Amino acid sequence: MAEAQLFVSQDEFTCSVCLDTLTDPVSLHCGHSFCLKCLTNYWDQSQECSCPQCRHTFTTRPELNRNTLLNEVVKKLKNTGLSPPSSQNYAGLGDVECDFCTGKKFRAVKSCLTCMASYCQTHLQPHYDVAAWKGHKLTDPDRNLKEKLCEKHQKSLEMFCKTDETCICVMCGMTEHNSHEKVELKTEREGKQKQLGATLREIRRRLEKKEKKMKETRRTIEQTKLSVERVMKEHEKSFTALIRCIEEAHKKLTEKIREQEKREMEKAEGVMKQLEKEIEELKRREAELKELSETKDHLHFLQTFSSCCVLPADGASLSFTVMADFSSEDLLKELSCLKMRLEKISHCDILSLTPSGCEAPIFTLQPPEHQSREEFLQYFCPLTLDINTAHRVLHLSEGNKKATCERTKTEYLDHPERFDCWYQVLCREALTGTRCYWEVECSGHFMRIAVAYKGLGRKGEGSECRLGYNNKSWSLQWFNSQYSVRHNNKHTVISAPYSPRIGVYLDWPAGSLSFYSVSHTMTLLYRFNTSFTEPLYPGFGLNYNCSVTVSHLTPGDH
Repeated sequence: MAEAQLFVSQDEFTCSVCLDTLTDPVSLHCGHSFCLKCLTNYWDQSQECSCPQCRHTFTTRPELNRNTLLNEVVKKLKNTGLSPPSSQNYAGLGDVECDFCTGKKFRAVKSCLTCMASYCQTHLQPHYDVAAWKGHKLTDPDRNLKEKLCEKHQKSLEMFCKTDETCICVMCGMTEHNSHEKVELKTEREGKQKQLGATLREIRRRLEKKEKKMKETRRTIEQTKLSVERVMKEHEKSFTALIRCIEEAHKKLTEKIREQEKREMEKAEGVMKQLEKEIEELKRREAELKELSETKDHLHFLQTFSSCCVLPADGASLSFTVMADFSSEDLLKELSCLKMRLEKISHCDILSLTPSGCEAPIFTLQPPEHQSREEFLQYFCPLTLDINTAHRVLHLSEGNKKATCERTKTEYLDHPERFDCWYQVLCREALTGTRCYWEVECSGHFMRIAVAYKGLGRKGEGSECRLGYNNKSWSLQWFNSQYSVRHNNKHTVISAPYSPRIGVYLDWPAGSLSFYSVSHTMTLLYRFNTSFTEPLYPGFGLNYNCSVTVSHLTPGDH
């Protein structure tokens, strides 16, 4: 009688521990089979004896005996061409590995946010078969699962604390963040997504503006070249008939035209290089924000959002003037009418391309001095007070936008960045490489508005911790009905009427820090000119019964 042909799947004879064809197979009471060596090693490393596939637990460790029948079937199938698992399933460069594979690891197909582990297709099966595991939260393979855990409680980061602007776990929400405003990650993502969209629109607006400027610059260059060629032809025609007499004049005129052309070309090329650099940076930032906007990882989005949404400095005030008319009509008239005066003409000032007493056009990358508040508001930077730096007598409110100095102390937790002597607080934002503007509303008999490097001291009453009294901070102070400024303990008194609203303009690249009195006009109180080497953090110093509020502004506010 002919043997009956047996049709089986390779997976039925694969060990779910090593993911290879069974070797010396042993079977458990639950019905699952494994390699003898794999199961022995698995149990030797575990505190309890359970099935690696269905997690059925045995009260006593079963004696393992090779399944003779199954072993013979596997041998026959190997002889008929049973092949090992495809190498395409092994984890390669850039793949997330299965946490449960031994030996050569397979590529993970899912990550479990409940187990905080990644699984290949075989080891993932219990999540579909075992009732206790069916409720676990599965996601696409993620190699950064540890970043989704709270360092303190080792729980999943599932909430966002709006008070401290950070992602927290459920335990954090019940302890140190208990009284804070908390929302789901998805809810906070939706809000930030709108802000990201506004940033993308601003980048697109800037790109269009820069590209338009690039086209105008190219057109100017072409017009300049055409003008130069036209003038050169006119002079060549005039001087050809008189070449012997006007050789020296021709030489001088040609040199001056070329010199002027070179200056104009250098100016235009400078503009183009700057525009190309800014366009490249905006396109790169646009690509990063689009990628961030499309990510499904809420945590990665929120952790990356703040640093990505700070726009690069906008060289919006570029001015470029080219003198396109290189002609000298007076000279042409003299040449056509007075051949006899060529020697005199060759030494005449009329050859100068620029009228006597006039300066050549100036091309500058620096913006002009701002005059109106609207001009400053285009550089507005939103600030938030950092609760981890606030002295315990400073009570923060209005979403950490206002600080009030009271005699009763708060119950802030200990923090290495908290001021423990001077009544001061810094902002969370680090300002560097750009232009920023912010305004504050002051109340009381004393206030100190400043910027500082992160290395400013925090503990003790020494000058290294006091805003303006060291080389790491710059400050404006109002006290005893008088303004003054300090840096590195150098004190300068300012004569100016009191204003409850102060504007601060920081031009980090230019090394300029300006303080303004803000009312119906902008009055400059003082400007520091230096060279900044690190990111700057806005900060404030107060006394009892005084307060300072960081203003909410937009470019449309007046």
